[in-house]
Amino acid sequence: MKKTQKNSWKQVPRNSVQLGFWKELRLVKKPFFVLAPMADVTDRVFRKIIAKYSRFGQPGGGPDVFWTEFVSADGVMSEGRDALIVDLAINEGEHPIVAQIFGTNLEKLEACAKMCVDMGFDGIDINFGCPEKNVVKSGGGCGAILNPEHAIEVIKAVQRGAAGKVPVSVKTRLGFNKDEVETWVPKLLETGLAVLTVHFRTRKEMSKVPARWERMLRIKELRDQISPDTVLIGNGDVETLEQGREWALGYGAEGVMIGRGIFGNPWFFDESNPSVTVAEKLEVMLEHTKLYTELLPMKNFNIMKKHYKAYVNGFDGAKELRVKLMEAKTYEEIEVLVKDFTSN
Repeated sequence: MKKTQKNSWKQVPRNSVQLGFWKELRLVKKPFFVLAPMADVTDRVFRKIIAKYSRFGQPGGGPDVFWTEFVSADGVMSEGRDALIVDLAINEGEHPIVAQIFGTNLEKLEACAKMCVDMGFDGIDINFGCPEKNVVKSGGGCGAILNPEHAIEVIKAVQRGAAGKVPVSVKTRLGFNKDEVETWVPKLLETGLAVLTVHFRTRKEMSKVPARWERMLRIKELRDQISPDTVLIGNGDVETLEQGREWALGYGAEGVMIGRGIFGNPWFFDESNPSVTVAEKLEVMLEHTKLYTELLPMKNFNIMKKHYKAYVNGFDGAKELRVKLMEAKTYEEIEVLVKDFTSN
């Protein structure tokens, strides 16, 4: 039975995958580290802060690849798209950077992919992993796992839009309600993806269980059989660069994607492991807030507050300061609170 299933897979010819910049990266750095796409987190402002404190500050520091937060292809290509395009803006010196999109309308996905190419992105990623209820209900994110045949058409539409000019990748999970690696992953690999990133939990599990990095061993076997040129990235629970290297090398991932580990810690990718004082952390939080109000004035100020929960943690007086920050409504109020705290 297993042999029959294996023979039914459509194998992708060697050297037919459009790898772009990934081809060199996988050779020169083992493993490489990339920034995860996180809605209302990895916007252009936070990426700018990460670049300043964890990329340009130290030789060899910073993520090897930046990712945008995900955006709706339907939204980008419809009325009011200018506001969404702001999310896809590229900061100076931010290459290589991958734009992540989601959606179900094939024409709009193709058009959005073409726009991403025209804007100068180095790659385009399709979100098949977001567990958010409304995204799933629309058929996007994890909802794609429930309709694999349409998911394949989504990939093909984005590949048409990219027109071979930039590599196309997918970020997904092990499955929806259960582990579906044996059926879901082969379908994705058969499309000749440049990169497959897997968050090692199902949608049902969310973050309630530890990420199962050992599943990369089987995913790698499938990759080697179906699409040997596809690059594999693992995601989930990595808290340090050392841990990421250990898991990647142990389980066969070529790259490591960092998500929650970067919250409140733009120094995460700094190889020198800087010792950051509470005052320094709060000053960077304040800088982050100011940039947010300047570059993303159209966004709700409350979005910044999820960052405050991460920045203000693990030191005396953190809880009391955090409560006050949650009540603030402007940069000026945040500035007063930080200065009062650091002066005492």
